[in-house]
Amino acid sequence: MVGMDWFKCVMIMMMVWVLICGEAVSAAKFEELYRSSWAMDHCVNEGEVTKLKLDNFSGAGFESRNKYLFGKVSIQIKLVEGDSAGTVTAFYMSSDGPNHNEFDFEFLGNSTGEPYLVQTNVYVNGVGNREQRLGLWFDPTTEFHTYSILWSKRSVVFMVDETPIRVHKNLEDKGIPFAKDQAMGVYSSIWNADDWATQGGLVKTDWSHAPFVASYKEFQIDACEIPMTSDLSKCNGGDQKFWWDEPTVSELSLHQNHQLIWVRANHMIYDYCFDATRFPVTPLECQHHRHL
Repeated sequence: MVGMDWFKCVMIMMMVWVLICGEAVSAAKFEELYRSSWAMDHCVNEGEVTKLKLDNFSGAGFESRNKYLFGKVSIQIKLVEGDSAGTVTAFYMSSDGPNHNEFDFEFLGNSTGEPYLVQTNVYVNGVGNREQRLGLWFDPTTEFHTYSILWSKRSVVFMVDETPIRVHKNLEDKGIPFAKDQAMGVYSSIWNADDWATQGGLVKTDWSHAPFVASYKEFQIDACEIPMTSDLSKCNGGDQKFWWDEPTVSELSLHQNHQLIWVRANHMIYDYCFDATRFPVTPLECQHHRHL
């Protein structure tokens, strides 16, 4: 009986984990989910690791082979080592067109010994200007770390090693648009942005350190794939149920809330919600949700 009780306990824990985090999805090979989108000679596959390179000739990028509506995308990244000032490595989801939706991770390079900054942003119907910046609690250049975007009808959650660092909630009931009706691709790129990326553009890219290399592995997409017909119905309504629509995913758990509060209290550097110079009138979404 003891053995059976133990087995039942394990099964219950596994079921709870699936409800909260989704079914376990094994990592795919790069070429199964992605393809180089520009500067193909600067996108190099080395076994399980794919590398994007930036030099004084070009940056590089890759894109998903398919587009999705809701779900979770994750990737492990080891950022540019050493003096990365002026460079930006991005991991993001985006739809097409001038009125596009977009969820951004942008990793802003820095001088040797100075911390990397992570900037997140959310575009809805072509409107962004929702930047937040924070410093990481580890060195992202020495080991691979997992960066994820969890997108449901209720919210967009940005996560680092499964720790939530930002939640953008659906506040349509307050008259605020939310990204829910445009299929999005998944992208990553590295480029030179020394006009703004490091200390507001004061520190320029030192090309003597090129090539700047960002490394990727463990490519995972657990999302609702949109067919070429652009028919959103199978992902946005209908009879099929998805784990990200479960009530347990609609809000952060108590532990996740504590993690988010800790991140904001100890690592947040900039939040557009509190930038009175840019926004003399507090943006409406900032008035309704404290974890934007």
